[in-house]
Amino acid sequence: MAAAETRVPADALAAFVAALFERLGVPGEGARTAAGALVAADLDGVGSHGVMLVPMYVDRMMAGSVSSAGAASIVRDAGSAVVLDAGDALGQVTSRQAVELLVTRARDHGLASVAVRNAFHFGAAGYWARRLADAGLVGVASCNTRPLMPAPGGAERLVGNNPLAVALPAVGGEPLVLDMALSATAMGKIRLAESAGAAIPEGWAVDAAGRPTTDPATAIKGMLLPAAGPKGFGLALMLDLVCGGLSGGAIGAEVKPLYGDPAVPYRCAHFFLALDPARFGVEDVLASRVAAFAQSVRDSKPAPGVTRVYAPGDLESARRMANGRACPLPADVLEKLVAVGERLGVSAASLNT
Repeated sequence: MAAAETRVPADALAAFVAALFERLGVPGEGARTAAGALVAADLDGVGSHGVMLVPMYVDRMMAGSVSSAGAASIVRDAGSAVVLDAGDALGQVTSRQAVELLVTRARDHGLASVAVRNAFHFGAAGYWARRLADAGLVGVASCNTRPLMPAPGGAERLVGNNPLAVALPAVGGEPLVLDMALSATAMGKIRLAESAGAAIPEGWAVDAAGRPTTDPATAIKGMLLPAAGPKGFGLALMLDLVCGGLSGGAIGAEVKPLYGDPAVPYRCAHFFLALDPARFGVEDVLASRVAAFAQSVRDSKPAPGVTRVYAPGDLESARRMANGRACPLPADVLEKLVAVGERLGVSAASLNT
């Protein structure tokens, strides 16, 4: 049975979540950045990366594994390549810092990258790639996670499902955004299924011995399966090394479980890349070509039984428009948020619909 859903004013929800973070010492701007990114995921219909994460974030902050710092430290600055040490601050806080650096540096150098070590969960990767595209740049965002997937044919967790997002500016609308985890699905979606008491599709996960399962609780204790088998595993492996290797941060099992001991730092690594179309001589045409190509996907002939073909990011965009400023939340997620507010002395009265 699916969990009951309620709708909460998005602005009130963001203000409430920001107040929780501020109560734990995060500076106001950083608290609003983190809250806004989380609520944006829920408005996009990606609840696995939304405010359902707040209780876990709060537990970690109270246990000391996530810092209330408002910025990362720059440990290496080579102009077009920057390394940040996040010091376990909220991932959205340090990701905004990375994006702001990239916008300036990509325009100075044509392309720029920021690698971040000792980082924490940054929400949806596509949110950050899209912000770069909103600035007229081609944006790439990725991170590594604790091992969740076996090698093809294996029965041991070796690499995370390391998300990858790419966004390009498009004329006349929103950027074209690809945002994907390199597993068949995100672990957050499996946790949502467990919370809702629902089964998961075959092909998403296996148990701890490598046997297929549709039970979310078994999947959480077991392993996610790579998207596209060897291809997904190989790309996840390479991104693990790019994120953790270039930042000088953690790779593989050096990244700890997100839902593990809240006193143990997560230690993931992030990698961001931005390219300025002007330096390639296509600043006047790229956004038009992106929009036209995306539209050609939408206009392409559908297969039998299919009513509409979508370009990357269309589903999220459609949900965002349909939701407006009313954020859909499972009732149990809202209950947990209210409980966190009571724990920290932050009123949730504004969340009443």
